[in-house]
Amino acid sequence: MRIIAGEARSRQLKTPEGRDTRPTLDRVRENMFNILRLRVPGARVLDLFAGSGALSLEAVSRGAAFAVMVDHDRAAIAAEKANVEALRFGDRTRVLSMDWKRAVSLLLSENQRFDLVFLDPPYAMRDMTEVMDALVPLMDEDALVVLEHQADVMPATADGYRMTDSRKYGYVGVSFFEPVTEVKEP
Repeated sequence: MRIIAGEARSRQLKTPEGRDTRPTLDRVRENMFNILRLRVPGARVLDLFAGSGALSLEAVSRGAAFAVMVDHDRAAIAAEKANVEALRFGDRTRVLSMDWKRAVSLLLSENQRFDLVFLDPPYAMRDMTEVMDALVPLMDEDALVVLEHQADVMPATADGYRMTDSRKYGYVGVSFFEPVTEVKEP
């Protein structure tokens, strides 16, 4: 696996040992970032279930201002830290070794806000409602959630979002969601 474009183009990434993570294929990442190309420069990125950190590191390579990577798997955290160090992205990234609930709580307590959120949970996690609901206070008004899932199975998602696009790449599905902002009548 490698960084596809930007300042770290072609640099190799370490992937976690074992079968607990499923790295996003290069061609899927390339297509995903072609769709996101106008949203990435200057973005603040949150990457839950980050695995190797490939999605957020790709974003930083392409001009994202900052990325927070979250995972609770030790092998994933080791890979993320090694990749951050190898790419010299330490000043533009943060690695949180904890589950997604603790991470969201911590980031809320720090008043963090994000423009772009990557969700690449285990495919067995078929209900993303709780995760997506918890993310709402962390997202800026024009934020986008990118959910990677099994192509033939769309996980349950929260009501406070509108799907703007969905693509299939073999067995991988990628769906894009914007938070719904309700306009209140005066």
